[in-house]
Amino acid sequence: MSTPSVKQLEAFWWAATCSNFATAAQRVHLSVSSLSKRITELESALGQPLFDRSGHRAVLTDAGQRLLPAALEVLNAMAALGQALDTREALAGHCRFGVGDLSALTWLPAFVAAARQAHPQLVLEPHVDVGGVLEQRLDDGELDFAVIAGRSSRSSLLSRPVGAARFAWAVAPGLAGAGRLGATALLQRHALVTLPPQAGTTRLLDDWLLAQGASVRERILCNSWGAVAGMLRAGLGVGFLPTGWIAALGLRAVGGAHPKAALAPLHYAFQWRRGDARALIPAMQQLAQAQVDFTVMPGLVGAGPNASPHHTRSKGHPAEIGQDGTWKQTSRNLYDTDEDAACHR
Repeated sequence: MSTPSVKQLEAFWWAATCSNFATAAQRVHLSVSSLSKRITELESALGQPLFDRSGHRAVLTDAGQRLLPAALEVLNAMAALGQALDTREALAGHCRFGVGDLSALTWLPAFVAAARQAHPQLVLEPHVDVGGVLEQRLDDGELDFAVIAGRSSRSSLLSRPVGAARFAWAVAPGLAGAGRLGATALLQRHALVTLPPQAGTTRLLDDWLLAQGASVRERILCNSWGAVAGMLRAGLGVGFLPTGWIAALGLRAVGGAHPKAALAPLHYAFQWRRGDARALIPAMQQLAQAQVDFTVMPGLVGAGPNASPHHTRSKGHPAEIGQDGTWKQTSRNLYDTDEDAACHR
C-alpha cells in the first residue's frame, strides 16, 4: 500500500462531510472532476473503495467510515503544524461566510475592511440569514464559517465566543400604555414584533417569557432587524432592540419593576467545521474576535422620528462589498423596502 498524500486526504474529508461533491470541490478550490480524481487515487493507494457510487448519491463504505477519523487526525495535525510555524502569509481564494442581520448592520463592514486590508487577494462573500439556516449551510460545507448566536449543539461544528449583544424592550412613544406599563403588561395589549423562530434571539425571548411567567397575545414575525425597528416606530406593537438603537430611533425604552425583568445578553460565537485545517479559519477567527461589536450604530440608519418605517435587505443573499470594504448600496436607508424580506403575523 502506497502512502496517501495530505491533499488526497483533504479531498476525501471534504467529500465525506459536505452535502455533495460539488460543494466539497468548492471548499478545496478544485473542479468536481479533479476532486474525484484525488479520491480515486486515494482509493487506489489504499486498495479499497471509500465511496459506494451505485446509488444517486455517493455514500461512505465501511472502509471510508474507518478512514474518516484517521483523516481528521492528520488534517488537525497539519493545522497545528501551520499554527506553530505561523508564517503570517496573506490568504487568497474565496471565503464564503455567514452572519445574522444584526451583525450585517453593525460590525460586518469593519470586519470586511480589516480582512481586505490583511488579505487583499482573498475574495469575501458574506451571506446574511437567520442563525438556524446559516448553521445548516455551514454543516453542509456551503460556508467556511459563521458568526451566529449561541454555541452549536452539532458535534460536526466547533464554536468559540466572540462577543455579546444587549437588548432592551422598546415601543413607540405614542403606543397606548407606553409610559406606564412594563413589557409583560404591554404584551397582553399589543403584538410582539420580533424575528422568526430560527433566529438566535428566540432562545433569549423564550427564556425571558418563562422567567416572567408572561405570554404573548399576538406575534408579527420578520427576518429583518430594520423592519422590526420600523414597525415599532410605526406603533404596531412592542419588541426588543439593541440598547443603543432605542433613543437614536426615537423610541421609548420599556422599564421593569425588577432588575430580573431585563433581557439577558445574547452571546455570539464564531463557528466552523470540525477538522477544517485551512489557515483561513484561525485568521478569520482572530479578525472576528477583534471586530465584533454590537454597540455600533448601523451606518444606514435614518435616525429621527420622521424616518420611513419600511424594511431593508432580504435574507440569504450575498452582500456586495466595494473596494473600500463598504456596502455598495450605502445610499439606501435602513428601512428601504425590499421585496424579498419576509414579515408576517
